[in-house]
Amino acid sequence: MVATNEKEFTRVFLYYTEARTHDGDDAAKKPVNPLGNRLFRYDLVDNRLINPKLLLSLPALPGPRHAGGVVAIGPDDNIYLTIGDLDGTFRYKQYETMAQNYQEGIVPDGRSGILVVTQEGKPTEKHTLGNSFPLNLYYAYGIRNSFGIDWDPVTGYLWDSENGPNFGDELNLVQPGFNSGWASVQGYWQPKVEKMGPLKLRPNDLVSFGGHGTYSAPEFTWLNPAAPSAIKFLDTNKYGSEYKNDLLVGDANNGNIYDFNLDEQRKNFELSGKLSDKIANNNGELNDLVFANSFGKVTDMEIGPDGYLYVLSSEDEGAVIYKITKIIFIIRLIVCLRLISSRGRRDMTKYSIGT
Repeated sequence: MVATNEKEFTRVFLYYTEARTHDGDDAAKKPVNPLGNRLFRYDLVDNRLINPKLLLSLPALPGPRHAGGVVAIGPDDNIYLTIGDLDGTFRYKQYETMAQNYQEGIVPDGRSGILVVTQEGKPTEKHTLGNSFPLNLYYAYGIRNSFGIDWDPVTGYLWDSENGPNFGDELNLVQPGFNSGWASVQGYWQPKVEKMGPLKLRPNDLVSFGGHGTYSAPEFTWLNPAAPSAIKFLDTNKYGSEYKNDLLVGDANNGNIYDFNLDEQRKNFELSGKLSDKIANNNGELNDLVFANSFGKVTDMEIGPDGYLYVLSSEDEGAVIYKITKIIFIIRLIVCLRLISSRGRRDMTKYSIGT
């Protein structure tokens, strides 16, 4: 994530797991515990990153999964960071915190939430959940893992995507103090470790931090894992009024980008038919939401200075950037007894990134 400061320097904000010896050693056959998760700020000068400044030092154990990693600059110019439960839920008591909705858990240590700091790495004035560190960094909590956040350009509301275990991926409206419910509820179901338990529509065993945290159910959820990743509000006129300010959601399991229309209040999605219950019971129910497809794992989406959507995809050949330039609608045809059903084909320019 980049920003320009008052001295006209371009600042780069980088979140990563700091290895003890070399990259990937925490996921090797004989893993070596990392030093921690770090948020750094750099100055970009002459195409070089200089003047590193450590903004946040966060836990990384037990890991290596569920470290989140989205860094974004909010409308308030503060830095927002997603971090998951670091794979500690249901595994080790010493990693089960109140931020994961363990009533008798240890105090939060920075995991399982959306954190917010100033561009100097200081707590903001929000102090949503409390005044002590690191509770004063939490904007939201109860998050298993998240790879996508963005702000509605119309209302300024924050939204996120979240990954469940083998069920219950989510899209959420994230108000200050939002409690996503993990590990008491995921989607609309009670987790049984990695498996789906019974419906849990009104969880009453959540941690509220003295009433400062508030649970709300997801605005959309998947029964089967799609691994929703990057999300982006389409704040551009390049694709016509039909798509203006819609929420686009990429996934890592199917290579799709989905298009969600919001209602007039911009707090709910306009869903109909089999999706009116806010649940995708199978991939077929999502066909009418597909905005573009045939990617690898969608890892990021951004609107470029030219107003077009750029998609970063992880594929067998490496990292690839796509530029979606226009939409060409396709009539539904039956060819060789197969139904080609596409809401629209996207003309795309493809850029490969060397590895």
